Amino acid sequence: MTESPVPALRAQYEAIARKLDAAGGGAEREALKREIINYFKQVDGLITELSDLKEQIRALVDRYKQVAASTAEASAPEFTGARPAVHADHIGASTFIEKGWSLISLGDHAGAIQALQKALSLSPGETQAESLLGWAQMLHEDYDDALQTFQKVLMKEPANSLARINVGYICLKKRIFGEAIEHLSKAIRLDNDKKATLYAHFYLGLVYLQREMYEDAQNFFEKTLKLGPNLIEAYYELGRAYWFLGDREGAQRTWDNGFKGNKFNPWGKKCKDTLDLVLQGQEPPRT
Repeated sequence: MTESPVPALRAQYEAIARKLDAAGGGAEREALKREIINYFKQVDGLITELSDLKEQIRALVDRYKQVAASTAEASAPEFTGARPAVHADHIGASTFIEKGWSLISLGDHAGAIQALQKALSLSPGETQAESLLGWAQMLHEDYDDALQTFQKVLMKEPANSLARINVGYICLKKRIFGEAIEHLSKAIRLDNDKKATLYAHFYLGLVYLQREMYEDAQNFFEKTLKLGPNLIEAYYELGRAYWFLGDREGAQRTWDNGFKGNKFNPWGKKCKDTLDLVLQGQEPPRT
């Protein structure tokens, strides 16, 4: 690692402070004023450069996620949301909330959990911190902890559809299908968040697919693609629903459409691999 510029900047600060303590006449004070202004500009410029670099690192993380995306099973809802505003407070909770948000965005879910737990120790019951903590726990696959956290959020905000579909996703992963259907269906009825409504349809399709209720699964996947035609994952799952219903032509057509929809998406590639598999006379995976 390159040497940090902070020690040199600290030393420069101490030198200016000593000069200020010993300052004499007006000319000397004017010179110090210019030195302080230049020092401020130097530090401010470094902060701007580092902030730009930080945002570029986020782009690297996004590229990594695309390369390393797993297609073994349904993915969690994509984490989105506005960066929390950092405001001056005497307890400093908002700083840890913003740090937690940043760490989730960067994929450091364990670090995000620590930051958000610190925020909640400073400001117990802070809803934004609880919601972000639930996301971090869910993405870290701490499903029991995440379920408890999101349930706290829903007690305060019953119409929080994103929290509700996250609970539905966790119940799906834990194979608690009845609760998954309840939460996902309620998110659809609320219909107050486009992303939540989209994922609620998709996860309901997965629930019915896992229960081998293929016609219901087909209906929900078709509705998913009407709401979000770029969710390539849904093409793969809809193809499986068609196949196990006995509509093999429909399945092959759907996988072909999924691959053509985005050839570089991991799920698009999985559509192509599955299509090649069945054309060789083999069966698609049931899970």
